[in-house]
Amino acid sequence: MKKLYIYLSALFIFSCSIESNENKIGIVIHGGAGTILKENMTPELENSYMIKLEEAIRTGYDILKNGGPSKDAVEQAIRVMEDSPLFNAGVGAVLTNDERVSLDASFMDGKNLNAGAIAGSSYIKNPISAAIAVMEESPHVLLSSKGADDFAIEKGIDTVPNSYFITERRLNSLRSLKNINNISYEDPFLKDSKYGTVGSVAIDINGNISAGTSTGGTTNKIWGRIGDVPIIGAGNYANNDCCGISATGWGEHFIRNVVAYDIAAQILYKNEDIINASKNSLDKVKATGGDGGVIGLDKNGKVTMEFNTAGMYRAHMDNDGNITIKIYKD
Repeated sequence: MKKLYIYLSALFIFSCSIESNENKIGIVIHGGAGTILKENMTPELENSYMIKLEEAIRTGYDILKNGGPSKDAVEQAIRVMEDSPLFNAGVGAVLTNDERVSLDASFMDGKNLNAGAIAGSSYIKNPISAAIAVMEESPHVLLSSKGADDFAIEKGIDTVPNSYFITERRLNSLRSLKNINNISYEDPFLKDSKYGTVGSVAIDINGNISAGTSTGGTTNKIWGRIGDVPIIGAGNYANNDCCGISATGWGEHFIRNVVAYDIAAQILYKNEDIINASKNSLDKVKATGGDGGVIGLDKNGKVTMEFNTAGMYRAHMDNDGNITIKIYKD
C-alpha cells in the first residue's frame, strides 16, 4: 500500500510538472493603423473588416489550441489577410509609380532568433510564406526583387501574375496621386490615411513566440522604396526571452527608431512592461514626425495593441479563447 501511495504521489507531481511547463497560448493581429474614422466607414464595410479580422485570428488560434506551433499560427493568420482585398498586403496591395504591386514581408522565430524576409516581390502570392521559406531554406535573412521571386519559384511557392494583385480601387488611387506627383498613404476608398500593413504575433503551448508582417508599402512609391516591414528589428521582431512585435506605420520612422527591437530591449534590459514599452517607442516615432501602431505579446502572453493614430484594425485571442476585435480608439 505504501509503494502504491508513493507511486501515485510521484505520478501526481509529474503531471503537475508537465502542466506547469505548458505556457498559455495567445495570438494578436493587426490590419493597419491610421486615420480610421467611424464617420468615414459604411456599416457594410465596417462589418466586412470585422468578419475578416475574426476569420484571420480564429484561423491562427485554432492552430495554437490544437497544440500547433506559433509559426504556423502567424503564417496562416496573415495569409487570410493577404488573400483579402481589404488590406494593403497581397491581393489589393497599393501600387507603385509604374502601376505595379511590390510586396514585402518578414518573419522571426523567437526560439532561436532565426528570421527571413523578402522585399520588392512582384509575383509571390503570399509573401509571408516566402519569408518563412527564406528563413528555413536559405542561408540568408533578406532577399529582394527578382531574387526573391526566383527563390520562390525554385522552392515551389505559389506565384501569380502581377495583375492578380491589382484592384480598380488601388489603380484609381495611384492615378489620382500621380497627377500631383506625390506619394501617399491616403485611401480614397475610405477617405482615410491608412498604413495597411498586416501582421501577427503568437505564443504557443511550448512558449515559443513568432512574429510576422506583410505589406504592399506606399502608394506611388518610386526607386524601389522599401519600408520597415522586411527590416528585422524595425517592423518585426521576436525573442522568447521577452516578446514578439509587429509594427504598422510610417516605415521610414520605424526604421530610424528601430521600433520592434526597441520595445524588446526595454523589456529585456529595463524590465519594462510591454504596454509601456510600446508607448515609449511610439513616442519616439512621433518625435521624429511619424505615426503608426504596434501589436505584440510578451513571454507571459500579455498583449499590447498600441497606436498613436485615430484607429488600428486589430484583434486578440487569449488562452481561454476570449476574443477582442476593434477598429477605432476606445
